Amino acid sequence: MFGLPMKQVHMSGQGYKRTNFEEDDYASNGGTPPPIDVVFRGASLGFPSWKHRTSQEKVLLVLVGLLTLVIVIMAGIMAIKDSQVKDLQAQNTKYCMTPECVKIASTLLTAMDKEVDPCEDFYEYACGGWMKNNPIPPGHSRWGTFELMWQRNMLVMKNAIDHPDSWFNSSAELKAKKYYLSCMDEDKLIDKAGAQPLLALLDDQKWGINISEWDVDWTLPRDWNMNSMIESMHLLNVGSFFSVWVAEDDKDSSTNILQIDQAGLGLPDRDYYLNKSISDNKILSAYLKYMTEVFGLLGAPNETFTRESMIEVIELETEIANITTPQEERREETKLYHRYELSNLTHSYGEINWIHLINHLLDEVNMSVLPTEVVVVYAPEFLGKLNTILATYRSTEKGKKILTNYMLWHVVSEYVGLLSKPFRDAKKEFSESMSVHMSLSGLTGNDDPWHTCITDTDSVLGFALGALFVKETFVGGSKAKASEMIENVRSAFISNLPALEWMDPATRQAAIEKANAVTDMIGYPEYIMNNIKLDQKYESLFINESDYFGNNLASSKYSFKRSFEKLRKPPLNEWAMSPPTVNAYYTASKNTIVFPAGILQAPFFDRSFPQSLNYGAMGVVMGHELTHGFDDQGREYDKNGNLKAWWDAAAVKRFKDKTQCMVDQYSQFQLNGEHERGKQTLGENIADNGGLKSAYRAYQKWVEKNGEEQLLPALGLTHQQVFFLSFAQVWCWNSKPETDHMQFLTDPHSPAKFRVIGPLSNSPDFSKVYKCSDKAKMNPKQKCEIW
Repeated sequence: MFGLPMKQVHMSGQGYKRTNFEEDDYASNGGTPPPIDVVFRGASLGFPSWKHRTSQEKVLLVLVGLLTLVIVIMAGIMAIKDSQVKDLQAQNTKYCMTPECVKIASTLLTAMDKEVDPCEDFYEYACGGWMKNNPIPPGHSRWGTFELMWQRNMLVMKNAIDHPDSWFNSSAELKAKKYYLSCMDEDKLIDKAGAQPLLALLDDQKWGINISEWDVDWTLPRDWNMNSMIESMHLLNVGSFFSVWVAEDDKDSSTNILQIDQAGLGLPDRDYYLNKSISDNKILSAYLKYMTEVFGLLGAPNETFTRESMIEVIELETEIANITTPQEERREETKLYHRYELSNLTHSYGEINWIHLINHLLDEVNMSVLPTEVVVVYAPEFLGKLNTILATYRSTEKGKKILTNYMLWHVVSEYVGLLSKPFRDAKKEFSESMSVHMSLSGLTGNDDPWHTCITDTDSVLGFALGALFVKETFVGGSKAKASEMIENVRSAFISNLPALEWMDPATRQAAIEKANAVTDMIGYPEYIMNNIKLDQKYESLFINESDYFGNNLASSKYSFKRSFEKLRKPPLNEWAMSPPTVNAYYTASKNTIVFPAGILQAPFFDRSFPQSLNYGAMGVVMGHELTHGFDDQGREYDKNGNLKAWWDAAAVKRFKDKTQCMVDQYSQFQLNGEHERGKQTLGENIADNGGLKSAYRAYQKWVEKNGEEQLLPALGLTHQQVFFLSFAQVWCWNSKPETDHMQFLTDPHSPAKFRVIGPLSNSPDFSKVYKCSDKAKMNPKQKCEIW
């Protein structure tokens, strides 16, 4: 065995050279190496035969042979190890192995179902694991990323509001805490009060109704006046038959104007009433049961009479539903906008004394108007038919009673959730029977009480509570990073406009100017960080730690006054959402996009995230809101926020042809056997598609400038693929069929699945990145592209 290495050395013609391996071996034995000439004397003279060797030489030769073999083997091993080290070093350069990247990769991977072909059903591929591992919790009708984020935001707010009074910096923040404590009601004052707060409120209206005597024999008071009752309802900020408010004039965004629109239904949508009898419809049956039960809790003595009275109210609401224009037919703003002088409004729809009504409301803010005051009406046809209905009911004693009961019910239903536990339980049971999500968080009543109370506090004192939230969560630099992303998405949107063949040069230039004029509001309004200004905002809102009902009544009056006092003031660019809100929005009359701090968090946004994730999630949200300025409604407003025909007529026609493609496409989507309403969801679908395209182009530009990012481990995806995965996973969602049904009826947004499937099916970028064949479901031949 030892001869093979030695023979190789001789045949190679190489003389002996000691190696470090040999030196190390010797040194390791603590001895001195033998003389070279003793070991290798025959190397230059020829080898004697084995039989002529001495025993000592034979032993030495065997040892040398073994040593040489060890050296060769060790050299090979070291060579392999060196190669592996180099490979690992290369891998470390290629992959991001920080704890953050490992965690992100794990989160993305856990949500996926990699058994699904992404080119066949990308929603299931991206969210299949999440949906299996996140069932809808008890008490909720849906569960998704937004709900999880809101739960997290609520916990931040609760921890902040639980601090001692000395910790708060402003009286507004203390008001938020007092309101929260009144809702938590640790002294059980709400239950002790029972129905009394609402009964007292009804007595204050002086409608001549005593619930404890509300029976077959009750009679109308001699001074009964429908207009007086309507006025008192609107002072409580409860819409009856129609809604009235003050906001920017759509055709002159520099002024505020009185506005009137259709309203008056107790259920969320007109379709709940149409062509359905109460006995044959679960929703109407549950509604009737709820109404009857609530009046029983208020002390109504005759259940049969109460039930019959509420049937009549439902029948009146059904008549109103029949004259209510569906939302999908109210998408052209220019056709909705009608200007009237108050005197002409009274002449056309005389059952309502419009001049007296408006002045009575404005008394609350020490203002008045003349008959020549101009108002904007969005539903004149509705008001005309409502006028006929009111005239018919007012012509008989029974009709007057039905009108009275209708208005009575609408006030009761507005405030019943603020009463004792039996009332709240009745409302909860009704809500669950409809699977109505009562807020963004999808709560229906089974959560801990503090969840409900934090949500209520956010709705009443959202900017005071928002100040606490921002101090706890909004990391320095996030605002600047978000602003940079917005500019990149805007640039990508604008750079794509020349590629749109359907746009003429003049319209394209006007669109560029509008996109450049869009202002952005990020995180929170600056004034909430100023204690004096924050206190001034809520100065007129008085909060009593021991009066939850009274606090909400005060909030309703506060909101009413805040609306109507705008009439003679220039419009302000006020925030419509509080800082903790997990959402974003575009305001056409201000040409402004807004991103509250509540959504500028993981999984939508994080400064430490790879940019593929930030652009795929938050970047698409930014592009979505920007594109709203150019959807089927937003495009009707110019760069100054005025309703104006700033498009070439031929471009408008070509635009509408493009939108019809999207209406038809989304109308084919089905859930639980029910088709989506493509016309109703058109604006949001345009924004989803345009937002995805602009965000992806913005990310590509970022990569061109900054270079490719390190890959995330274990995913096996490029960052271009991760972009689309990130976009999809913010829409991972579970919902009940009843909730899906209500969304189809009332929501301008598509269900979560179609918000992923639709835009990706229309995206050539997606099909290219995921290498989808032209036969794949996610890569249809006909694609709908508008922006």
